[in-house]
Amino acid sequence: MIKRLVSALAAPALAVGTLAAIPAPATACSVVEGYRVPTNLELARDAQLIVLAEVAGGSDMEGNDRDWGLTLRPIAALKGELPEGPLALNSLSLAGERFRTLSNPYEFEQAHPLSYIGSCIRRMFPLGTTALFFLKQRDGEWSSAGGPFSRWAEDVPGEGAPWAVLTRLYVQAAGLAGEERKALLEAERGRLAARAQDPVAQLMAADIERQLAGPNEPWNVLMRRQMGQSGLFEDEGESADDDGGSAVNAALEAMRGPQAADRADAPPAPEPLGEDSR
Repeated sequence: MIKRLVSALAAPALAVGTLAAIPAPATACSVVEGYRVPTNLELARDAQLIVLAEVAGGSDMEGNDRDWGLTLRPIAALKGELPEGPLALNSLSLAGERFRTLSNPYEFEQAHPLSYIGSCIRRMFPLGTTALFFLKQRDGEWSSAGGPFSRWAEDVPGEGAPWAVLTRLYVQAAGLAGEERKALLEAERGRLAARAQDPVAQLMAADIERQLAGPNEPWNVLMRRQMGQSGLFEDEGESADDDGGSAVNAALEAMRGPQAADRADAPPAPEPLGEDSR
């Protein structure tokens, strides 16, 4: 069995508080074998609405999470039509004091730290924060366009923030055919990479390179490698390849605590953009 787990992917979550302090979600995630975290390009392609919005109100973290709700004040639409009035998102809440953590404005690969605990998707937001939300309609209601560990809702300082600039690029690129998409991304990567003394431009160029590289590896494959390289399998004879995804799911449950007993499978992997898009 796995005796301990100190994964680099879990470290940001551990930094914001004890996992036991998180309310037990009704549907804590269990990623299915083959699930891939969507790339930023896939996330932009699959979202029906990408909106910069202020968190104007919502539920606190008490009670059943199915009764939680968040109210957004739309500011600008990066994809789709800007809603005329407030946006309501269900099963999200205002963050308690311990969890009022903002996204790193210069991190473009990993999701918000709260995405790595509980239901494996960000669900808590500080009142008054401005964030970029990637949304889809399901049963007539807006909800997250991304699955577990996706960058579906990241705090940004404003419309000109680097993450917003990259998002606009990915929305444009996702609407193009393979070679045109590749040419656009390569040109923008080259333009940013040429700004050698601008560290933010270098980080943005690196993210564009990740989109050009294609889909992410399956999450369970990545976790098995991370755990193997970190020496997280302590029992004699235990290996990162044992029993398919069961070791990974056991590790995730160890991170989440007892609330993981009642969980639902994660959504399927996003549809790849195709070989001709790389």
